[in-house]
Amino acid sequence: MRITLFQPDIPQNVGAIIRLAACFGLALDIIEPCGFLWDDRRIRRVGMDYLDFAEIRRYPSWDAYLAQGPEGRLILLTTKGDRRHLDFRFAPDDRLLFGRESSGVPPQIHEAAQARLRIPLREAARSLNLAMTAAMVVGEALRQTDGWPVI
Repeated sequence: MRITLFQPDIPQNVGAIIRLAACFGLALDIIEPCGFLWDDRRIRRVGMDYLDFAEIRRYPSWDAYLAQGPEGRLILLTTKGDRRHLDFRFAPDDRLLFGRESSGVPPQIHEAAQARLRIPLREAARSLNLAMTAAMVVGEALRQTDGWPVI
């Protein structure tokens, strides 16, 4: 299972998701451009020592990700999802795609996804923080696939 971030805006969210991926042994794919400067000093600060055992692949664009990216179903998490993440059957090789904090993903990415899922929220709420959303969905996907790390 992989976490995929589409053009993330906020380095602190990326850092939290690097930690999430590293702790559970998941790969992390970053589709650029990012909304911040990706340099060793900044990423080291937000990723802390988890960078040392995180598997991170960066792609310069959506097209490069499609051409060179991993196999598996593309599962988009979006506020426009047509079903709840709890009602979906995850697979061990799914790619969990999270959109840009400021604008989500463009229509062609919605169309490319094999499933579009949402986390159910109160009507007045717009969305959750990206890292919180990733943690909730990763937790459910790992529970369903028994993909927790062996300790």
